[in-house]
Amino acid sequence: MSPLLAAPVVALAGAGLGVALYRGVFARLIARSAPAQAARLEGNSLLLFFGLSIIVQNVVALAFTPNNRAYAWAGDVLRLGSVAMTGNRLAALLVAGGVCLGVAVFLGRSVFGLAMRAVIERREAAQVVGVDVDRVQWVAFALGFGSAALAGVLVSTLEQFSPFSGFPFTIAGFIVIILGGLGNVTAGLVAALLLGAVETYGVALTSANWRSVLLYGSFVAALLLFPNGLFARRLRA
Repeated sequence: MSPLLAAPVVALAGAGLGVALYRGVFARLIARSAPAQAARLEGNSLLLFFGLSIIVQNVVALAFTPNNRAYAWAGDVLRLGSVAMTGNRLAALLVAGGVCLGVAVFLGRSVFGLAMRAVIERREAAQVVGVDVDRVQWVAFALGFGSAALAGVLVSTLEQFSPFSGFPFTIAGFIVIILGGLGNVTAGLVAALLLGAVETYGVALTSANWRSVLLYGSFVAALLLFPNGLFARRLRA
């Protein structure tokens, strides 16, 4: 099956997994959290799902072996003027760009997207004004897991993959969240492009062996220099 045909199926499966984990794990975490611990909910859930990702990686490795696998798809070089790009990279760029644009429009233009942003910024206040927080949260889980599953399909068309291939992308995701700020899609896109430029040109100027150093170095630098985000607003006294 073509990856482009499999991508929607995999995305739907990922969305279903996200809803199942929300109902089975995250909803219980919310129910057991005392009101005084509401501020720690975000950090606790991050640690919880990071641990779950480690479990899933090892279970999949036991089921399918941890060996790298790959397949050839749309590897022919396409030329647009002076720009040369393989077909799989062009397809990944178009699909990923379309999804990012769709998410940005959804969060910025639709009523449900505005409700989701309200829950991100002030969960309790959104609940007070009548936002169905539970519905917003499980839809957010579905979108997040579905997008991650779609990203996995796109990555598999570009390079070798294994059950542990997602970890470097997880670190990159953390860097983007730190630089862009949680819930700010536009700033996140800008931060992702900056990180991609640093990694691409850094490897080009040095060597591929420096890829991990550049990635984790960017992570540490982001934590030290921009703990509140690259585009964080300065508070006035």
